[in-house]
Amino acid sequence: MKIRKSTAAFLSGVLAIGVLAAGCGQKEETEPASESGRSEERLGSSFSSLRTFTAKTLDENVFTQEDISKKDVTVINFWSLFCGPCIEEMPDLAQFEKALPDHVQALTVCLDGDASKEEARQILEEAGFQGTTLLSGDGDFQKICSQIQYTPTTIFLDKDGNIAAETIIGGQEDLAAAYTDAINDALKSMGKEEITVERE
Repeated sequence: MKIRKSTAAFLSGVLAIGVLAAGCGQKEETEPASESGRSEERLGSSFSSLRTFTAKTLDENVFTQEDISKKDVTVINFWSLFCGPCIEEMPDLAQFEKALPDHVQALTVCLDGDASKEEARQILEEAGFQGTTLLSGDGDFQKICSQIQYTPTTIFLDKDGNIAAETIIGGQEDLAAAYTDAINDALKSMGKEEITVERE
């Protein structure tokens, strides 16, 4: 009996470590990530666009579809304060955001940041992230936030707010490469030139 309990405890520990290494579940996971970290299907079949919404930013500004329409591709990284892999990859995301060309933008959504703005601000500052971070909103924004099952999750939108590339779920060993590939998939589908991102 003791051996069985020890084995069960060991296996539970290994499973927990595996989950923490890949990402953090918000709710029961319904869409597993593939080996590459990309979802096998795009985010939630009921989610098709981010068009009609108003979102509040961490610095008390407002972000709407008009801000999305100014860029060819908008990258949105959903994360949470309790998610270790999210925070671990934030410096990589910060560097990536700074290196993007003018027609592509990257921003974050801190799903639980409204409850602890100072903690969210501190994490972003320590990571060096200078882009926009959204906290809460209405319309399509509220809808997509309610569908996020796992953090980090990253989506790629065209200027109309439509999903333009495969959703990436889970932390990435090479964030810049994974995100650049997805952005280029989106740009190619629009008939636009691919980008390269300079690395430090």
